[in-house]
Amino acid sequence: MAKKKEETKKRPSTSNASIEDAGVVRPQPITETLIHNYMPYAMSVIVSRAIPEIDGFKPSHRKILYTMYRMGLLTGGRVKSANAVGEVMKLHPHGDQAIYETMVRLAKGNESLLHPYVDSKGNFGKAYSRDMAFAAPRYTEVKLTPICQELFADLDRDAVDMVDSYDGKMKEPTLLPVSFPSILVNSNVGIAVGMASSICPFNLAEVCETAIALIRDPDHPVESSLKGPDFPTGGIVLYDPAETAKIYETGRGSFRVRSRYRYDKGPNCIEITEIPPTTTVEAIIDKLVELVKGGKIREIADVRDETDLNGLKLTIDCKRGTDPDALMKKLFRLTPLEDSFSCNFNVLIGLTPRVMGIRELLGEWTAFRLECVRRRIHFEMTRKEEKLHLLKGLSRILLDIDKAIRIVRETEEEREVVPNLMIGFGIDELQAEFVAEIRLRQLNREYILKRTEEIAELEAGIAEMKETLASRSRLLGVIVSELKTVAKKYGQPRKSEILYQFEEEEEPVEQEAPDYPVHLFFTREGYFKKITPQSWRMSGEHKLKEGDEVVETFETTNRAQLLFFSDRGQVYKAQASDFEDTKASVLGDFIPAKLGFDEGENAVYLAVTTDYSGYLFFGFENGKIAKVELSSYQTKTRRRKLTGAYSMRDPLVGIFCAPGDCTLLLTATNGRMLLLDTARIAAKTVRDTIGVQVLAVKGKHHMASMIPYREGRLANPHRYTPRSLPAAGYQPQQEDLMEQITLE
Repeated sequence: MAKKKEETKKRPSTSNASIEDAGVVRPQPITETLIHNYMPYAMSVIVSRAIPEIDGFKPSHRKILYTMYRMGLLTGGRVKSANAVGEVMKLHPHGDQAIYETMVRLAKGNESLLHPYVDSKGNFGKAYSRDMAFAAPRYTEVKLTPICQELFADLDRDAVDMVDSYDGKMKEPTLLPVSFPSILVNSNVGIAVGMASSICPFNLAEVCETAIALIRDPDHPVESSLKGPDFPTGGIVLYDPAETAKIYETGRGSFRVRSRYRYDKGPNCIEITEIPPTTTVEAIIDKLVELVKGGKIREIADVRDETDLNGLKLTIDCKRGTDPDALMKKLFRLTPLEDSFSCNFNVLIGLTPRVMGIRELLGEWTAFRLECVRRRIHFEMTRKEEKLHLLKGLSRILLDIDKAIRIVRETEEEREVVPNLMIGFGIDELQAEFVAEIRLRQLNREYILKRTEEIAELEAGIAEMKETLASRSRLLGVIVSELKTVAKKYGQPRKSEILYQFEEEEEPVEQEAPDYPVHLFFTREGYFKKITPQSWRMSGEHKLKEGDEVVETFETTNRAQLLFFSDRGQVYKAQASDFEDTKASVLGDFIPAKLGFDEGENAVYLAVTTDYSGYLFFGFENGKIAKVELSSYQTKTRRRKLTGAYSMRDPLVGIFCAPGDCTLLLTATNGRMLLLDTARIAAKTVRDTIGVQVLAVKGKHHMASMIPYREGRLANPHRYTPRSLPAAGYQPQQEDLMEQITLE
């Protein structure tokens, strides 16, 4: 007791004591965080969510279909989708909306799958439409389609393992014992952590034919039977032998899919009835509108979505004299009317993700199906052996029915009936229990003879099953027979046409602008003129707005690239050929209006280049200079506007473009001057870099100007060259100050 009191005294009270190490940040290795916190999440996404398994389903798909199977929706009538979703939630711990969205994609009405698993009634949206939303689950009805019989036929015969659900109250299958390679029949796309899966659909009959051919001959050429993907939205697959062989071999690559169209000569319109699976009608319309507004397509008068209950239809009205085939070739190149489906055959095999080609994937499915058939046959054989065992016991009674009746009648206690029958006929407990359960009216010779006639049939069936289990070739024969049945029962014609010969549409070569020398002039107010040398020699003075002046002059060619920098950190690109040749006696083009500047935005500088070599120098009020490579403004496409042309963190003082390093004259508001050799500054490729501190300014003073230094401007230029940067600059001498005033 004394010891406890002493410990109590030493222990500080809760109210006064502070939590130990509260607020202390302890460093933790990032690798430890990734291993303990991030890796379990990543593995959960890969294994339990995003990547399909060899039966062709993700866990969410499997739980939905299994729940509907348990509800009797394989043979019964439809039920409200809300009812089915509620039942799925007992097995799948997710929200009703997430479950319903998954169910929608499995439905016939959505047209996402080549062979839908859910027979739907009501509005389930469309896979080819972005804006056509599906109805709420209380309005729609669902049941399973007939092809689901091939998913669940062996489920009750121990073909696959059953495990506890998340709460341990139900059992669910780890995989579905599919009797055909559903992994290749219906498309499956999923994005996990660090990996993804994208499996295109193939025609059911072709897949079954290929699987059978590979079972019979592992060296069977896959391309001869599996012609190409078959998309539920149809379209035309452009067959590339090399790319197809690569996909079939490695599981990676892409198929090009082109829309199907027809030309209606009467109203002079093109009707598109099938599109690639990777796009939507709305995305195509948006792109067409963008191209028409941008002036890249002039043959289209109108475009509208005429999709109805008969299916997809996108109508393009053509202008008079338009060649529809030539227009469609252009649209295939510029719009999603022709798109690529990227393949990545990533499948979980034994909870391990593997990217496989068609041959390897069908080999894994065959091994999986082989185990399912073996377990099914073993289950059926066990049931027959149990029945045979009972019937053999019944056949013993056939020898003396009266004895069996006498044993039962003379046994005083009910619990002694089974032991006495065991002793009287030399049978085991199961057989005796079976005999004891026979009703009195069935204890006749006719009934017993009929039952015992099954013994020979059972023995023959068990012997055949044992032979099948012992022979791999016979097991494979069972799989082949099932595949033929499935192909005959559910096979359908191809929806996607395969185009083996087609013309590669090459990017049209833009007609080059004529090349001749020009003089370019840019004014302070943002006006631009392009004048030929002949016209310039004959011209008088420039016509300018009152108070305006020419601030930049260039001698270049008509093919020069022009970069107009604005006061909002943006650059607008153009070519000299985009402007008409003019004369000095006109005002010229007002750049903000010509290039579509934002409202209130002004042009402050023009850079001219032919090869994007050299540097751009940006001076800021805080005394920093940014040196940016001119090539940073070069783009592969003809982009007209680039944001982030320079840093907007501090006010801009000046811009100067030079083919290489040069000398800049910097002046501060306190009068100090500094000569900067730009070679002392490292060039950056990032356009909006904040620059390097060059001129040290303090207090209310800041850098006032940045201009290129011209030889002879300063009497003693070495006096203004700093030894180190940043520097505060130097007060100008009287003669330099006068020179500066004179030159300005």
